[in-house]
Amino acid sequence: MISQKWRIALGATLGTIWMVSLAVPPYVLSRAIDDGLVARDPVALARWTTAGFAVALAIAVSGIARHRTMTKVSMDAADRVIRATVHRSVYLGNSLARTLSAGEVTTIGTADMQVIAQSLTITGPGVGAVVAYLMVAVVLLSISPLLALVVLAGVPLIIGTVVPLLRRIQQRGRGYRDHQGALTERLADVLNGLRVLNGLGGKGRYAARFHHESQVLIAKGERVGAVASWVDALATGSPMLFLAIVTWLAARMTATEAISVGDLVAIYGYTAMLIVPVGFLIEGGNSIARARVAADRVVRLLRLSNEHDHDEMTDTAPEAPAALRDPSSGVAVLPGLFTALACATPADGVGIADRLGRFALSNATWGSARIDAVALNSVRSRILVADNDAHLFTGSVREIVAGRYDTDDERVCAAIHTAAADDIIDALPQGLDAVVGPKGHNLSGGQRQRLRLARALYAAPEVLLAVEPTSAVDAHTEARMVARLATARHGTTTVLATTSPIVLYRADLVYYVVGGRVAATGTHRQLLETEPGYRRLVTRGADAQVLR
Repeated sequence: MISQKWRIALGATLGTIWMVSLAVPPYVLSRAIDDGLVARDPVALARWTTAGFAVALAIAVSGIARHRTMTKVSMDAADRVIRATVHRSVYLGNSLARTLSAGEVTTIGTADMQVIAQSLTITGPGVGAVVAYLMVAVVLLSISPLLALVVLAGVPLIIGTVVPLLRRIQQRGRGYRDHQGALTERLADVLNGLRVLNGLGGKGRYAARFHHESQVLIAKGERVGAVASWVDALATGSPMLFLAIVTWLAARMTATEAISVGDLVAIYGYTAMLIVPVGFLIEGGNSIARARVAADRVVRLLRLSNEHDHDEMTDTAPEAPAALRDPSSGVAVLPGLFTALACATPADGVGIADRLGRFALSNATWGSARIDAVALNSVRSRILVADNDAHLFTGSVREIVAGRYDTDDERVCAAIHTAAADDIIDALPQGLDAVVGPKGHNLSGGQRQRLRLARALYAAPEVLLAVEPTSAVDAHTEARMVARLATARHGTTTVLATTSPIVLYRADLVYYVVGGRVAATGTHRQLLETEPGYRRLVTRGADAQVLR
């Protein structure tokens, strides 16, 4: 990733020009008074007045250029944080969910990146503020050593009073930020499960809990805001008090004719101008304090490692389709077969699919190789785990089905037909160009499920592992899906974890899994006749003869 050092350097240069230019008008005004008005010289007055207009123009141009440059720095920094976060999240994969909550990642991508980006804008006016401060001190030294000493000592004193408050903001900000991430996670959980909560009547209870936690967050935010308000007050009030002191001293010196009236005006202008750089320095310190809290969160994410990082790549993937074996359960997936996993506990099906698809640590094998010793890219390119909760991003139906592969309308339509999702295309006026909303919110649960299956089929993996891919559709749609799936995937390895008799009837081989271990193996008919537990599991109390 290319840094922004040249852009930041340009911003610092423009900020210095702008800030130093702010110190020129008091000098021009003092010369116009002493050389023009007091000396009654209209030529000198006109000359210094013209110079004043030129300086004003320079201030305006350099200010606009500085602001544009630092805005680009801020926007680029925000984009870099988002890209780094997304890149790391994708790299971590399912390892991320085991270490950070979704709310934490969301807060990084929405709030933290803005705080970090904003802090970088201090480099523009910040460098200029220091240069302008030193320049004003040197100019005042030529007018009055006493006033120069007051300025040199006063500005650091003002900034020094704010530093302890900035540290407190940083400390309190960490607690506020932690609670904010947890509350965002809670909100995401409530929104995702809102329909279920409505059905169970638990919406009010969760709403009350969220209200209580949000009030706690507000209280923490108010404590952070209380300190921040003192920072703002000092940033505004201290320079004004400093200005009053310097002006009083300069006025007394003018009364004793130690300095001229023009010098008095210049000193007032210089000191008033210092309010701007001092304010920038205090504001910058506040931004940096808040950005350090945000950066700690981002760095924590970027330091996370994938659980597969330390896998030893000692084996290679089999050149031809090979058997997948899961010693933990006893399941052996033979190449070219339509295999079903009928699990007494649904979580067992998920676990087997995750181990065979290398989404969980295991001693599963692929042919003669341990699957965790094969390069992850080789596994992902040939073995696909179709998750019922897989995210549907906003996009056209064509883009969603094609996923990361190039779009081919003929293949897209074939995958949609195999997944029995033709009605989705028929119901949407734009067909394949119809836009699906975030998470498929404009589709029913069954439509989202079939669209996910179509996406998995479009990838045409060597091995397809799916967990309950027909759980959200009616029996007639399910029968079409299974019949078409068996035809389309004939001769390739397909594994479905399900207890649906319609699916099990079509399977070449069924594993009956109890307590995480294979209890029996056979066809659906064979297991119905020989395994009472299997019969109870798949018939759900119905007549077994009907399901044969």
